[in-house]
Amino acid sequence: MHIEPGVVDGAKIVLSYATALAALGLSAKASIDMIKKDGLVSLISRSVLTTLFVFAFFELLPHHAVGVSEVHLILGSTLFLIFGPAAASIGLIFGLLTQGVFFAPFDLPQYGMNVTTLLLPLFAMSTVARRTIAENTAYVDISYKQALQLSLTYQGGIVAWVAFWAFYGQGFGAENLTSVATFGMAYLSVVLLEPVLDLALLAAAKSLHRFKNSSLLEARLFN
Repeated sequence: MHIEPGVVDGAKIVLSYATALAALGLSAKASIDMIKKDGLVSLISRSVLTTLFVFAFFELLPHHAVGVSEVHLILGSTLFLIFGPAAASIGLIFGLLTQGVFFAPFDLPQYGMNVTTLLLPLFAMSTVARRTIAENTAYVDISYKQALQLSLTYQGGIVAWVAFWAFYGQGFGAENLTSVATFGMAYLSVVLLEPVLDLALLAAAKSLHRFKNSSLLEARLFN
């Protein structure tokens, strides 16, 4: 979902710094909450894993430029369910940054927009999860409907933010409208595929039940 260079430029790009700070603030709050609950070592350990996963998702999984951005299989809801919101957000922050520094330096000016686009839907999804998944339901036992709700929230949020940046930077001309619509339609494949992958990975996680007390995994995964 990388915002293409030139979509937002000049003075307009300053807005992305403000939205990125807000997103990073939410990540910091979630991290502090996790440290109080599970400890600093747990946060660091999970964050290293999520950073490696995010980097691999961006670099190794199929991704294609479509319309105003790129279509990626980010698996944000998977990271959230297995590692929790704090570690998932840190993984997205540093995975995206690592890719930009070493493989796509032309994306660095858009980092504020991209990190906003990834993080704010993640925390919206966290809110949806609290409201739709009963406290006595372990994440490994969620239904396809619940997984779809999480995916729709996350991927829908990404599409909404990509559209916002495109319209903010380039206006509502016919060409830009077509580009945004093309991107949104292409992202439907991710919305439909991600819940299936979530459930498959959660089913596989059931075999790891002996690690239910591990600091490397989100406590709600099994409890």
